[in-house]
Amino acid sequence: MNSERTGLLPGGNKTAKRGFRYVIMGVVIVLAGLMVVAHNFTLRTHPDSISKKRNVIFFVSDGMGPASLSMTRSWQQHSQGLPFSHMLNLDKAFIGSSRTRSSSSLITDSAAGATAFSCALKSYNGAIGVDPDKRPCGTILEAAKLQGYMTGMVVTTKITDATPAAFSAHADYRSMEMLIAQQQLGEYELGRVVDLIIGGGRTFFYPRGATSSPYGVSGSRTDGRDLIKEAIADGWQYAGDRRSFDALEQGKNVKLPLLALLADYDIPFDIDRLDSEHPSLKEEAITAINALTKATENSDKGFFLLIEGSRIDHAGHLNDPAAQVREVTAFDETFKAVVEYANNSDVETVILSTSDHETGGLVTARQVTENYPDYIWYPEILRKVQHSCEYLAKKLIQQKQSDSKHALAKFIEKEIVEQGLGIEDYTKDDIDEIASLIDTPGKLMDKLNNMVSVRAQIGWTTHGHSAVDVNIYGFSNKKASKSAILENLGGNHENTDIGHFMKEYLGLDLQKVTEMLENTTHTQDIVSAAELDFEYKPSFLQEMLD
Repeated sequence: MNSERTGLLPGGNKTAKRGFRYVIMGVVIVLAGLMVVAHNFTLRTHPDSISKKRNVIFFVSDGMGPASLSMTRSWQQHSQGLPFSHMLNLDKAFIGSSRTRSSSSLITDSAAGATAFSCALKSYNGAIGVDPDKRPCGTILEAAKLQGYMTGMVVTTKITDATPAAFSAHADYRSMEMLIAQQQLGEYELGRVVDLIIGGGRTFFYPRGATSSPYGVSGSRTDGRDLIKEAIADGWQYAGDRRSFDALEQGKNVKLPLLALLADYDIPFDIDRLDSEHPSLKEEAITAINALTKATENSDKGFFLLIEGSRIDHAGHLNDPAAQVREVTAFDETFKAVVEYANNSDVETVILSTSDHETGGLVTARQVTENYPDYIWYPEILRKVQHSCEYLAKKLIQQKQSDSKHALAKFIEKEIVEQGLGIEDYTKDDIDEIASLIDTPGKLMDKLNNMVSVRAQIGWTTHGHSAVDVNIYGFSNKKASKSAILENLGGNHENTDIGHFMKEYLGLDLQKVTEMLENTTHTQDIVSAAELDFEYKPSFLQEMLD
C-alpha cells in the first residue's frame, strides 16, 4: 500500500498525524487570538486632507444580520405593494462587511462588540470600555469631548445597556449598571463627557422601592441614590415622559447637557409603541441632531453622535419576526432622515452604520415537513401580526389574574391569537398549550412566536447571537470624506477597523485618554456570581423581578 495514503485510512499513522494537526491548530488559534487583540489599522486618507469642522454620526443596528434586512425588504415590498426592485435606505449606502468575534469567543456579545467600536480594540464578552486585562480604555466619545466636540447618545433600550455604556463608561462587566449610570453623568476621572442622552433606563438612576419618585416606581439602585435629582441639581435639563420630550421642540428648546430617560427599562417595540406615550427612534435622533447642531454652530468643532437601533437585537433574542421587521424599518427610516440632514448641512458629516453582531441565527426559509423543502417564505404572515410576543404575553399574564378558565380560553382565541397574531388556522391544542404556559413567560413567548414563524416559514437557530458577518454602510455629504469611507472601510473588515476609522478621521488620541483613566473605578461589589451573567429579559419580566 502507498505509504502516502496510509494516514487517510483507518489505522496506520492516522492517530499520530491527527495529534500533530491538533498541536498545529492550537498554535494557530493562540496566534490568531493575539492578532485579533493587536490588529493594526492605518487610515489611507488622512483627515488633514479633509475640511476642519466635521460631524460623525455612528449608527449601531444591534443584532441585525443580513437575513434581517432580506426579511424586512420582502415584508415592505409585500405589505406596501412595492416592486421586487424596492430597496431599503440602508441598501443605497452599503460598502462592505464586518467580522465580529471578540477576544474571548468567535461569537461576540454586545459589550465586546461595542468596545471594539468605541476603543478600537478587541476585548472579552461582557467588557464595557475595558481591554482584555480589565484596564479602562479611552473611547471615541470621550476623546471627542476632550478635544472640543459635542457628544450625544440616542438609544431605544436602557441607556446603561451595553452599546451606549461602552462609549461612555468603564466596567469589568456589563451588569454593573449602577456604576455605569454614575459614570455617564460624570462621576469618574474624566468628569462629564456626554452632552446629550436620550433613551430608556430610568431604573438605574433612582432607588429601589421609591414610591414618591416623579419618574416611576421601578427603581433598581440599591445605594439609595437618586441620580436624576442629582443630575438636575448639577445643571442637566431633564425629560422623563412624552410631554417633557415634546417640550424640547425637536431640539430647538434644549439646554445642554440633556438627560432624557423616557422609560423605566426599554422603550416599547415599534410594533407596540404608542405615539402619545413614547417617541420613535427617528424623533429621538432628529431632536439630538438639532440640539447638537445648534450647540456647535459657532464652534470650529462639530459633534459625535451614537444612534442605536437597540431593540432589533431584542426581537432576535425572542425570535419575534414581526417585531423585528418593524424595528429594522424604524432604524432604516431614521438612517434616511439623518442622511437628509447631512445633505442639507454645510458641515462635513460622516455617517457610518453597522451591527455589533447578528442575533437569532435567522434564516428566511424553514423546512416544515419531512418532504423536500419548498423554496418559499410568506411575508404576508408578518403583516397580519399586530403586537410583539412581549406585549401579548404581558397582556395574557395580566388577564389570567381576573378570568375563569373558560373566559381565559376565549380571551386567548380572540385577543391573543386572532387579533394579536393574526392567525385563524389554530387548533384547540394550541389554545390549551398557550394557557398552560402562562406561568412560564419564556416558553409562552416561544410558543406565540413559533406559531408565526412556522406559518411564515422563517427559521431561527438560537435565542442568542451568531458569528455571521454583518454589513457596513457609509455616507458623507462631501466628496473627499465619502472617498475616504470607501477606501478605508470598503470590503471585509474587523469590527475594530470602524473604531480606528472614526479615531483617525476625527484626529483623536485614544491613548492619551486611556492614560487619564488609569485610576478609574471599573468594578463594583456583586451580590452573586449570577449577576455577572447576561440574558435578555423583556421589560415586563424585569419589572416583575424588581
